[in-house]
Amino acid sequence: MNQVATQFLTRSFAFSEAIALLLRRDEGSRPQQRVVTIEQVLQSRYMAWLTHENQTGANIYVSANPLLPGSRKRTKECVASVRHLYIDIDTDGDARLAALRASDLVPAPSVILSTSPGKYQVLWRVARIDFESQEQMLKSLALVFGGDPACTDRNRVLRLPGFFNRKYSPAHLVTVEYPAQTTYLPNDFRLNETAAQSVLPLAGNARELPAVKHSLSEDDWAWTLSELTRGKDAAKLTVELAVRRGDKPNPLYYAQRTVDMASARLWLAEGILIDDIITMLEVRRRFEIPGALCSARAQEIAATAQRMFARQKTA
Repeated sequence: MNQVATQFLTRSFAFSEAIALLLRRDEGSRPQQRVVTIEQVLQSRYMAWLTHENQTGANIYVSANPLLPGSRKRTKECVASVRHLYIDIDTDGDARLAALRASDLVPAPSVILSTSPGKYQVLWRVARIDFESQEQMLKSLALVFGGDPACTDRNRVLRLPGFFNRKYSPAHLVTVEYPAQTTYLPNDFRLNETAAQSVLPLAGNARELPAVKHSLSEDDWAWTLSELTRGKDAAKLTVELAVRRGDKPNPLYYAQRTVDMASARLWLAEGILIDDIITMLEVRRRFEIPGALCSARAQEIAATAQRMFARQKTA
């Protein structure tokens, strides 16, 4: 019996609930999918079959949410209810996971799956969240914390811990940790509030636009400087700008750089020494960006801001 998989399934789903299991081999091979109850999959012979399939090359996945009784497919229409919010972190995994853990926008995760070196699937067990709200929250999670934006459907599958990820050689054992046992409610997440605050006014409420057109980046720069001058928290401002500029290829990177460049520019105007500015930038992003990169980035931003400041003084 695979105790790791058994514990994950019994913590994540109730007895008699239906779930989907997906077995996927190499590219070109047709995946197998089975919809079963928790009681069925926990039987020793069923676990032995999954173990055999995994040992012979199949990757094992499980649906993130329970399915309607009698379902034979894993379409969106077959999902019974929202059990989890989740995010796939495939790039800069350790730094982004650290940033997520340190953020006050989301509570402590219920589950963290290590799917391969530096890659994670993070889950929050939730209740009283409808499908529409879930979709919005999944997109916000991916946007704010740098997750895979393609992994935001309610019929999403997750890697089942206790089995090997066969995409790698040698295969990587999918491990799991449980930072929290709480079942969270919508108000425990501040993502939608942040998104709502960052949306530009709609027609009828909109500010009168100036005759001269500015680029969106120029508008972002002016807005960021204004918000920082008013005392806006840099971490919250970064999130708001990332949500506001979801059109960017990497909204979080863009927001971090804009906020940090504007901060450095304001600090220089206050007479703060360049070495101190570098230190402040490093400290601000130390949980979001790997150490060596964070230091080099802080030096580059401070130097760029210094050149901008010097040009403005001589203009």
